[in-house]
Amino acid sequence: MSVNQEAANRAGPGSAVPDPRRWRAMALVAMGDFVVILDATIVNVALPSIGRGLHASTSDLSWVTSAYILTFGGLLMLGGRLADLFGRRRLFVGGLVLFGLASLAGGLSTQIGELIAFRALQGAGAAMLAPAARSIVVTLFEEGPERSKALGIWAAVAGSGSVVGLILGGVLTSSLGWRWVLFINVPITLVAAALAPILIRESRAETTDRSIDYAGAALVTGGLVAILYALVHAGSAGWGSAETIGLLGLGAALLAVFTWVEGKVRSPLVPLRIFRIGQVRGANIAMLMVAAAMVGFFFVFTLYLQDVLGYSAIKAGMASVPLGAILIIVAGLSSSVAERLGAKPVLLSGLAVFTGGVAWMTRISIHSAYLTDILGPILLIGTGLGLAFIALTIASVSGIEAEHSGVAGGLINMTQQVGGAIGLAVITAIITSHVHHYGPGPASFTGGLRDALIAAALIGAASLAVSAIALPRRHRDAPTAEIAETAQVSAHDRR
Repeated sequence: MSVNQEAANRAGPGSAVPDPRRWRAMALVAMGDFVVILDATIVNVALPSIGRGLHASTSDLSWVTSAYILTFGGLLMLGGRLADLFGRRRLFVGGLVLFGLASLAGGLSTQIGELIAFRALQGAGAAMLAPAARSIVVTLFEEGPERSKALGIWAAVAGSGSVVGLILGGVLTSSLGWRWVLFINVPITLVAAALAPILIRESRAETTDRSIDYAGAALVTGGLVAILYALVHAGSAGWGSAETIGLLGLGAALLAVFTWVEGKVRSPLVPLRIFRIGQVRGANIAMLMVAAAMVGFFFVFTLYLQDVLGYSAIKAGMASVPLGAILIIVAGLSSSVAERLGAKPVLLSGLAVFTGGVAWMTRISIHSAYLTDILGPILLIGTGLGLAFIALTIASVSGIEAEHSGVAGGLINMTQQVGGAIGLAVITAIITSHVHHYGPGPASFTGGLRDALIAAALIGAASLAVSAIALPRRHRDAPTAEIAETAQVSAHDRR
């Protein structure tokens, strides 16, 4: 080991000695997070094949997706806190191993119940590794141009995961069978787990108090699971049903008690003072709405290509390539702009472009052509998402102390999951309502998709307006008073 490496290993987060392996470490954790995001869409493409292979009903298949969402979203905050307290690399490696083994077991499933159980385990593994991975990136790079560059690459890789999932899911399902959409995770996660101790130094919060807020963990997990379950199944249960209203009320009540508990305990799961940082608060509000619009769009886009235009799974995936490519390019190149101008103008520009692309897409019909009616809108959408992702990624950790970086990572991931669930529930309800009113048939179904796209565009426009208000402008050479105040409060708490 070199002298520089030894010095880097001895240095903790925030040390003046940069880790010489930081870029390779960043690539490794980005790969781990990419697999988590990829898995959210790659399995969806294979659901029809899974249904035929395991003789599963439509209701059963919905649980293949829901089990993953519920455990992932519900356990994110706990995963972020555990990473800060007991080691970010340790949680990252543990999450990779659990995710990989659950993927292997899921691919070997012979009954739908087994697959659903292993998808839930995948979600638990994702809840461990995702906030730990983001936290590792924050601790590897000091706040400034280099961190912004790293987060730009991170956002490009992470943002492309959903699109690559559509492409790879179609290819694997058509060529090798549905089990390979799960098997593909195994070598990636296990190789990453083996390399992590070599490339990533361990880091954790600099505190002697390693206690866990079990009450807070139970409350936030229970509240999020109740809300996510209600949103995911609102379409089948009914928005006005006792089940949906009751679960949403229960979730809101649990989260309200959670907030009260966090203000009372000595070592809270989520230190409420991080919400005093305007960048963090605004980024999470914006992410909730952006995720709702984005997930809603991707759901409609997939249905439109396959169920209206008659594309195969592979062709539908390839049709998404331009969107993914432009998203990666824009996110990778815009980090320097976000560092120079601040996250807010980049986010607002991205949301405006994204909303314009979705609005353009509302002109689809049963006779639309890819080159003239689809390519232009998806290029705008990819550009907008690339700008928005890098801005939100930077803003969500801006001014966060290293000891709370795992919590911040879990928070923005949780917000994205909840927002996505809201978007999916709303979009599904709109499509179902339109078809129910106008009757079955391609024209009616396409009309429902158009209505859903109008809703996604409206959510995008609302996110633009809300972000303009909620996200403060912050110059890198003038930290905000909020951040300074937060640092003072944190220092006082430690004393």
